[in-house]
Amino acid sequence: MAESISPKRPAPVWRFAIPLLVLLALTLLLSLASGMNPGTALAIAAVGAGIASVFTVPKFAAPLLILAVLTWSAQKSDLSPITLFENRSRAGEYLFGRSLSEEEHQRVYDQAQRTTRLSLRSEAEQQVLKDLGLNRNDPRPEDFDLLVDQRAVLLRSSLTDEEWERRIGRSASRAAHERRGGFFPIETSKDSIMLYLDATLETIAIAIWGTLIAFVFALPFSLLASKRSLSILSTGTSVFHLMFRRLGTFLTRRGFDSCRGFNEFVLALIFVAVIGLGPFAGVLALAVHTFGVLGKVFADAIDTIRQGEVEGVLASGSPSPHVISYAVLPQVFPIVISQTLLRFESNVRSASVLGLVGAGGVGFLIDAKLKSYQFQEVATIMLIIIVLVTVIDFGCSWIVRRFV
Repeated sequence: MAESISPKRPAPVWRFAIPLLVLLALTLLLSLASGMNPGTALAIAAVGAGIASVFTVPKFAAPLLILAVLTWSAQKSDLSPITLFENRSRAGEYLFGRSLSEEEHQRVYDQAQRTTRLSLRSEAEQQVLKDLGLNRNDPRPEDFDLLVDQRAVLLRSSLTDEEWERRIGRSASRAAHERRGGFFPIETSKDSIMLYLDATLETIAIAIWGTLIAFVFALPFSLLASKRSLSILSTGTSVFHLMFRRLGTFLTRRGFDSCRGFNEFVLALIFVAVIGLGPFAGVLALAVHTFGVLGKVFADAIDTIRQGEVEGVLASGSPSPHVISYAVLPQVFPIVISQTLLRFESNVRSASVLGLVGAGGVGFLIDAKLKSYQFQEVATIMLIIIVLVTVIDFGCSWIVRRFV
């Protein structure tokens, strides 16, 4: 007769209570007795409770350690939903602008009057220079300022009160617009949109060449980073061949790690310092980072190929290059295409901010408009980028469905 198997008895309740008691006691002790920050105290207490659970309820160890990591990281990153809630009104003003008080309107009007007078005097100065046949850098006669003042008075007298107030009103409207701030309504003038579209096309060009250069170099180097492909390229069984395969894989993968270890923004700073401002620095920054990403992805894909197809081509007596061409690459071709297109889409987004450090693209305009508080124009640029990324996403999806 088969021996009956008795059901496993559940752990005693006191074992579950010990880690929780340790968590509560350490949190109170560290936060109240030593004055430690409650978040830090909870993280340390969770580590202690996790250690205690190893000897009581081992299943509790992992959740408690995860709690410790989450609590520590929230404390370190100043994670505070309350702060976000308290500043909700500021977010609305930042997006849609704020209302100006009567005092601010008066200051804006006074500023507009001064600006209009300076503009009128500058216009008078240009006319006097033209009448005297002088360039801007030529020596001025002694009575030049008097002539400019007289011409300014003449220009002012040629304007009616309505025209003068209209000039001041336009200047006041621009000044009030800058003071109100806000991203909406967006800028819709034709000249601005054409300028932004031209910079956006430069961003696309940077992303295209950054991705293409990375792809051209990543695909062959990924063969050196994969154990499966190296075992095909180097079939020897000697110590030399064994060391070559291990060293080749190790060095190539560490090279990929080095290239993708730095963000494109940091690489753009380096290349701008080396070769100067311009989109070429952005191309190189994207190419280096994308080379590290695609190289690793391609190598990992090669390591997962089906061995049966490789053995079938090897059995026909084909040399190593033929095995790579007919048994390895066809298997990883869908992953190569899809991942390359994915990185291209990501590089378009990355290239849009590289201009902040002088590496070309529409980011240069974003930086300039933000510094001059022209937030509506920034909103227009952001909308163009969103539409661009959406179009690229549809295009890449169509290519994958059509050819992969």
